[in-house]
Amino acid sequence: MAAIAILGTMDSKGAEHAFVAERIRERGHRAFIIDVGTLGEPNLKPDITRDEVAAAGGIDLAALQARQDRGESVAAMSQAAPIVLSKLVADKKIDGVISLGGGGGTAIGTAAMRALPIGFPKVMVSTLASGNTAQYVGVKDIVMFPSIVDVAGLNRISRQILTRAAGAICGMVEVGQAPRLSRAGEAPALPGDDKPVIVASMFGNTTQCVQHAQTILEQAGYEVLVFHATGTGGRTMESLIESGLVAGVLDITTTEWADELVGGILSAGPTRLEAAARRGVPAIVSPGCLDMVNFGPPETVPAQFRERNFYQHNPQVTLMRTTPEECAQLGKIIAEKLNASKGRVTLLIPRKAISVISAPGQKFHDPEADKALFDALKTHLRKDIAVIEMGCAINDAAFAEACARALLQNLAVRS
Repeated sequence: MAAIAILGTMDSKGAEHAFVAERIRERGHRAFIIDVGTLGEPNLKPDITRDEVAAAGGIDLAALQARQDRGESVAAMSQAAPIVLSKLVADKKIDGVISLGGGGGTAIGTAAMRALPIGFPKVMVSTLASGNTAQYVGVKDIVMFPSIVDVAGLNRISRQILTRAAGAICGMVEVGQAPRLSRAGEAPALPGDDKPVIVASMFGNTTQCVQHAQTILEQAGYEVLVFHATGTGGRTMESLIESGLVAGVLDITTTEWADELVGGILSAGPTRLEAAARRGVPAIVSPGCLDMVNFGPPETVPAQFRERNFYQHNPQVTLMRTTPEECAQLGKIIAEKLNASKGRVTLLIPRKAISVISAPGQKFHDPEADKALFDALKTHLRKDIAVIEMGCAINDAAFAEACARALLQNLAVRS
């Protein structure tokens, strides 16, 4: 029997959470109720009271309730709930979590879920699940379940949705439980679970390079997790490195920094390239796709860029070539990020092309911009960090093999 946390505002959504709790119990699991309400009396008896949640976050609950400020209450519980939930997970007291809510409940529930590790079952039934959920999901594997109708009472629609959401969290917990013992009394491990993990960054314009390097690394005994360098992908990769689960980093595609600097739509934020450096994780880094900044359809490109060099990647994505001045800034930024490295890192530069479309004869071929990028990288890089320059394109097999070999060497030094 698993214990599934049901976290929510038990004053305004008590009946709905009670309904989900009953469905969970019908599946043979324990419902562990956590109340994060603040404005009215709870309609469902909790295992962890709102007072206990508030205390964990250092919140004066009586004063908070006296002010009757809904926004302040949501903000306060959004800070306290992650502390409570994280401790329950660390102490192995719960096996999954589900929450129901509108705007306030979704903010509190997902804030708590974002504090939990990837792989821990998380389901959020929300009125906001059909829109942009990036601010709620972040870089974690939170399943957003559309409520269809408001979470405001039980009816023929809500009962159906909540029953299926309860089934979803139960199913997630059940498949994650330990497998049955074999006749020899040993639980069989899943294939590949014991392999050290390497994370890699990839774009359509660096796919050939990453896939060829991936094959070499997998043959060497590693499991390679590839992240699409679309902002969310970079942030997720950084989060996984930070978690301590990663043995090495194949950061071939650092393009998200071009969007961060110039103002494109696929930025991974100003901390991109910091996790591996801070944790001392062996890495290789390449300036893959720093020739491009991403925008949406042509009509969405900001007016100040209209005279720039563009490539229509598809109807939804417009790429803009970075200038020599921008490339010089990018080289300096990336070198400074690598200079903070506590572990072994190698910079690899493909001098012929840093993407498919920057090769000679292609739309983004710009030797002046590439030179500005490469010169800045080498000028600002710490002198003890190895640099490998190759007279080939980033997607050439020789470059991919060099990246894989360099990473394997860095891993061998660490071990």
